[in-house]
Amino acid sequence: MAQMTSMLGIWNSNPTRHSPAEDLQGLVAGSLIAALGLYFLAKVGLLTGGMAGLAFVLHYWSGWSFGLLFFLLNLPFYILSFRRVGLDFTIKTFLAIGLTSFLVEIESRFLVIESIAPVWAAVLGGLLLGFGLLALYRHRASLGGIGILAVYIQDRFGIRAGLVQLAFDLCVMVLAFAVVSPGVVLYSVIGAVVLNLFLAINHRSDRYIALR
Repeated sequence: MAQMTSMLGIWNSNPTRHSPAEDLQGLVAGSLIAALGLYFLAKVGLLTGGMAGLAFVLHYWSGWSFGLLFFLLNLPFYILSFRRVGLDFTIKTFLAIGLTSFLVEIESRFLVIESIAPVWAAVLGGLLLGFGLLALYRHRASLGGIGILAVYIQDRFGIRAGLVQLAFDLCVMVLAFAVVSPGVVLYSVIGAVVLNLFLAINHRSDRYIALR
């Protein structure tokens, strides 16, 4: 019994490393929460930053499935992820993105929201995305390749990763004006600010030893 609980990570005696079971529940929980945040945003036609934001823009423009676009747009970054971060991170990120993409597509089968104010959807969506990403980060996974690309550009050209990420997000918001109203873009910016403030306050690797 003790061996079984140790394998499941219930009594993991190593404080610096997650067990496979702990990683699995972290990936599933993080993907579920992030997918719910994306569902709130999509319900009122909002978007966010990063690769998910670009997927939203293309989704609103073409009518194609958001989940499929989100999954496909991230494919080119797995090679860079493998080279820069390693196989473990790449596999977990692939699984998290695949699961999140799938969950966003089936969310409406289990949850029906008849009405929600755009500003409230932006705040809740941003917070839920933040919680989901935080769970994934703490199990060495992510939901997009832009962050990896930003780190690569920083190392290769000396441009700060934060500035690269900001520039990409600004481009996404500019593109959004072509497919949604200025009001929608404004609410989307609010959601993105909530998301990034939440992560800036709560995500510090030096406070979470399992990330080391």
